[in-house]
Amino acid sequence: MSDPEGRAAIRLLQGYLWHPAQADLDLESYLPRELDEAYLLWDAVNPPFAFFENGEPTAKQTFYQFTVLQVYEARPEAPDLNADATAASEALGPLLEAMPAGVGWQLWEDLREL
Repeated sequence: MSDPEGRAAIRLLQGYLWHPAQADLDLESYLPRELDEAYLLWDAVNPPFAFFENGEPTAKQTFYQFTVLQVYEARPEAPDLNADATAASEALGPLLEAMPAGVGWQLWEDLREL
């Protein structure tokens, strides 16, 4: 959300994380709430689709909507936002790869203002 002083909150990455419902997984044990200058946000949601691409039902999974957000003093130009999204993705990649087996994710660049 922009404010009159020019600050802008921009989504860099948006998507979903999921894990088997029976797994008692605390995401905060694996993911920080801040990553460099960006904030990581996640909230439990109902599965956004009924089946995975392989036909497996999503009902036995716990889903989280996942957002990487950065606040800027003024809205940057698109190339700068893209560079920040790429940097966030590269920093987040090893953290996601280190998650326990069975955790999945789907993230994409968003670059929309909140």
